[in-house]
Amino acid sequence: MGDKNCPSYLYLKGKTFYFNRHVPLDLKGHYKTRRIRLFLKTASPFEAAKAARSIAQRLDDYWMALRLSSMDIPALHLLRQKPLEPSNAPTLSEALSTYLRLKGNNKSDTFFRGARRNIQAVIDVLEDRPIDQYLSSDAAAFRDYSLDRGLTVASVKRNFTTIRSIINLTISEQGLDCKNPFSKVFFPDLDDVNQRKPFPTDLLKLLQSKCRAENDSKRWLIALISDTGMRLAEAVGLAVDDIKLDKEIPYIDIKPHPWRSLKTKGSQRKIPLVSEALWAARQIKHLIRPSLLFLITPMLSFVMPIQLVPH
Repeated sequence: MGDKNCPSYLYLKGKTFYFNRHVPLDLKGHYKTRRIRLFLKTASPFEAAKAARSIAQRLDDYWMALRLSSMDIPALHLLRQKPLEPSNAPTLSEALSTYLRLKGNNKSDTFFRGARRNIQAVIDVLEDRPIDQYLSSDAAAFRDYSLDRGLTVASVKRNFTTIRSIINLTISEQGLDCKNPFSKVFFPDLDDVNQRKPFPTDLLKLLQSKCRAENDSKRWLIALISDTGMRLAEAVGLAVDDIKLDKEIPYIDIKPHPWRSLKTKGSQRKIPLVSEALWAARQIKHLIRPSLLFLITPMLSFVMPIQLVPH
């Protein structure tokens, strides 16, 4: 029977103390028995307690060693196959600066923002390293990170196109003997593109009727877009002279301006004017002085709730 005055792991049998401790469940495969009993050869509670503490501590240390020996090395997957060697190659941020300096002439703010955003995303995930110290596994990890954030495969591919171009330019400019790790990354076919549904015809007709009823510059803009399919920025950045009403087939001449560039070179085009777009174009042409831009209010000021459901 054990003595309540005895320390843990001790019990008294007759006049002599014994050490008694259960083998942990995760280590029972290492032992032939479920508990460890040791004769301490002493009747002194003080000596027995001292011996029990020492044995218990040695067992704890030994059991920890057994557990660690069967564990995987922590963060083993983060180890490189071989340590990185010192590099004189430009860092990714320096490659970005080179790219913007050489390719940024006459480019829009969108070009600069996109390049900086994509490179900063890589730096946030993989750090700003010399470009010859990124591995294909790093590029794959960045792909997975981007997809996990909810980006579609198409969006990630576009981002990779910019990243590849930035690295390729620096490799070419500086004659570096390294490969671009972002050049051959596999992209899964996830079929994750969200198809945009067309605007319902009945709501479109109702919206156009509201534009005629209000008959102001904001509604002209909406009506113009409704029957031409122009991008919002294209319509807001029009000059009145871009509207050609004196032709056999009236049209709008979409072209770049100093105050508004186009998204792509292919965006420069002529769009025939029909129905509500033709009505809006005539209102603009007749009521706004030709020297003025169609942008008579800040771009965002026209965005306002429009009641589509009649009271």
